[in-house]
Amino acid sequence: MLQKIFRLVALLAGFAIGYKLVSWSLPAILTFANVEAMAVTEIGVAVFGGSVFGIIFYLFTPWLLGMISTVNGWMEAALKVIPTQDIAVGVIGLGIGLLIGSLLSLPLHRIPLVGIYLSLALTLFGGYLGTSLMLNRKEEMSFLTNLFTRHAKGTERGNYRNAKILDTSVIIDGRIVDITGSGFIEGVIIIPGFVLEELRHIADSSDTLKRNRGRRGLDILNKMRKESSVPIQILEQNFDDIPEVDSKLVKLAKLLKGKIVTNDYNLNKVCELQGVPVLNINELANAVKPIVLPGEEMVAQIMKDGKEHGQGVAYLDDGTMIVVEGGRRFIGDNIEVIVTSVLQTAAGRMIFAKPKFEKASGVR
Repeated sequence: MLQKIFRLVALLAGFAIGYKLVSWSLPAILTFANVEAMAVTEIGVAVFGGSVFGIIFYLFTPWLLGMISTVNGWMEAALKVIPTQDIAVGVIGLGIGLLIGSLLSLPLHRIPLVGIYLSLALTLFGGYLGTSLMLNRKEEMSFLTNLFTRHAKGTERGNYRNAKILDTSVIIDGRIVDITGSGFIEGVIIIPGFVLEELRHIADSSDTLKRNRGRRGLDILNKMRKESSVPIQILEQNFDDIPEVDSKLVKLAKLLKGKIVTNDYNLNKVCELQGVPVLNINELANAVKPIVLPGEEMVAQIMKDGKEHGQGVAYLDDGTMIVVEGGRRFIGDNIEVIVTSVLQTAAGRMIFAKPKFEKASGVR
C-alpha cells in the first residue's frame, strides 16, 4: 500500500516537472524551428511532456525504493554493531571539530583562488580530528558514556557486550543445544551471517559427509531457535576485506566485545593471541566429567585389548577411557574394577584400574 502511494506521488511530481520543463523550453524550440506558436499546441505539447515524465517517474519508483531500502539496511547493520555511546561521543567530537575547524579557516578565505579549498580542507580535518580524539578518550568521559550504560539484558537493551558468538564447528557439534537448555549460558547468542552462509555452502557440498554435516548444523540452528530459552539473533554483519571465517569471527567479537563459542583448537589459540574471550565446548566437557579417585570401584565392560600386553580397554558413558591392567581376558564381559590412578591428558581424562577379584582373591 505504501509503495502504491509513493508511485502515485512520483507520477504527479513527474507530470508537474515535465509540464514545467516543456512549457519553459517550448517557445525557444518553436522559435528555433521557425514554427508559429499556438496556445492549443503549447498546452498539448506540455501535457504530453508532463505525461512522459510522469510515466518515467512512475516506472522508476520501485527501483528507487529498493535502492533506498538496501542502503538503509546496510546502514542499520553497520551501526548495529557500534555501541550507542560510541556513536554519541563520535557525533559530539565531530560537531566540536567542525566548529573549531571552521573558525580557524576564516582567515584562509582571503587567499586568492585556493582560499576556499584550503578552508574546506581545514574544516574537514578539524571534524576528523575531533571525532578521533573523542573516541580515543571515551573512557575518560564517564559523564557521557554513563548516560548510555544499561544493566538490563542484552536483548532488551540491544547490548551485545555479553553476547556469545557461535562458530561453524560448535553448531555442527550440536552440544550447544543442551548447554543453552541447561541455563548455563546467558546473554544473547549471535549467529553471524557469514557462519550461516558457510553452513549453507557445506550443506550444498557434493561430498556426502560434508553435506550431512552442513544439514545437521542447519537442523541444530532451527532447533535452537524453536526451543532455546536464550535469545538468538542472526547478525548480518560481514567483513568483505577479510576472506577467512575465523578472522571474521575474531573481528566481530572485538567489535561486539563478546565471546566466541567454539570447539576448534586452532580458533581457540587465535582468540588467545588476539585477546578475545573464548568458550571452548571441549574444555567444558572435560571440566564437568565426574571426578574419579583412586580406590573407587565401578563396573566396566571390557571392549577391546589395550596397547600394553594383557591390558583391556573400557569406556564410561561420557567417552572417558578406562585402561584395565590384566583385563584383556575379560573382553566382552562386565566386571568390577578398582581405580588405581587418573591421568589428565590434552585429549581428555584417562582412568587406570585393575579387576576387583585380584584384590579379593588373586585368582578368578
